[in-house]
Amino acid sequence: MTDSVTGSKKGWIVTLSGTGINLALGVLYTWSVISKEIPATWKWSEAEKAWPYTIACLVFAFMMIPAGRLQDKLSPRLVATIGGVLIGTGLIVASFFTSVLMYIIAFGVIAGTGIGFGYAAATPPAVKWFPPAKTGMIAGIVVAGFGLAPVYISPLAKSMIAANGVQSTLLILGFVFLGVVVLLAQMLVNPPKAAPASGAAAKAASANDFSIKEVLSTRQFYFLWLMYAFNAGAGLMVIGKLAKVVADQASYDGGFILVALMAIGNAGGRLIAGSFSDRIGRIRTMQIFTVLQMLLMFAMPSLNSVALLVPAAILIGACYGSNLALFPSITKDFFGLKNFGVNYGLVFTSWGVGSILAVVSGIIHKRTGSFDNAFYLSGGLLVASIAITFLIKKPAKPETAEA
Repeated sequence: MTDSVTGSKKGWIVTLSGTGINLALGVLYTWSVISKEIPATWKWSEAEKAWPYTIACLVFAFMMIPAGRLQDKLSPRLVATIGGVLIGTGLIVASFFTSVLMYIIAFGVIAGTGIGFGYAAATPPAVKWFPPAKTGMIAGIVVAGFGLAPVYISPLAKSMIAANGVQSTLLILGFVFLGVVVLLAQMLVNPPKAAPASGAAAKAASANDFSIKEVLSTRQFYFLWLMYAFNAGAGLMVIGKLAKVVADQASYDGGFILVALMAIGNAGGRLIAGSFSDRIGRIRTMQIFTVLQMLLMFAMPSLNSVALLVPAAILIGACYGSNLALFPSITKDFFGLKNFGVNYGLVFTSWGVGSILAVVSGIIHKRTGSFDNAFYLSGGLLVASIAITFLIKKPAKPETAEA
């Protein structure tokens, strides 16, 4: 570890730079605004409007694996820089077209890849500057940026589109976010490597560093993967349809206000859960937030007033956000820091699958006329996730277990 004063200063610079990058990566959330403002002359159906965002989420999740590997082997600065270039390029390219296919390629694939690269590089260098006792807090601070992004980026995109139109807005945002992410990426550096350990210390260190193959051979990885998919999927099923839920259940058209409040809860949940997990443990913290989220899901069908839906929205956002701080922290605790980027990338693919579950709520509403069964399905998934928390514990590497 570096000198306490110099190291802490540099560590906080890296942490805040990672938070800033995640605030910029929240450009993903502009799609909800963009899709509503697509001109009728483009002749997009409602189903087609969902494709660029859906593809972006999937590409983002699965690009975390190669991006995590590259940041482990090369440097987070390089990977985040590539991410910034790709995000900007994707938005700029999209601004010159009006077809669904080109938006899938530009926004979904190119920008989605950039988001994956930027996100993969933001957290690992930050947690490396601090002792294990602060892992949850630091991870929570970095990922809070992504959760808080809708608070500023949705109204910004809406006002820009009103003034300039969809294509000009994408062109401007492309250049702005390219510059911001590339600039902040230069601050992402790992701490100096300590002198090589020897003897028992070296064995202890290597015992906590899992390779990709070793991670995939543990049952803990599959437990984490399922829990993340269930927890994220349950949260996203509500987050993506909150405005419609409020309109249906409370006859309130200001759902965008609840979306902003949920985003604040989302960011707060990441900070609170990360900090709590450093004190009371990751699994116990996860159990608390997951039980709360489960109770909220089962209660949602009976909430029919704004006064009840406001606190529920904030709490659901906080519970969903807790996962984005807890799972990277658990991955680091279970599988070590050496391959943290790629190992968390493997775990994070479950978030991509969970995002597909968000589509299910729309299908349920179309067939039944309400979101009640979607809430009950979400609650059931969370019950399964809670059950898994009682089965999971820190793994031991095969050779360590044999010894």
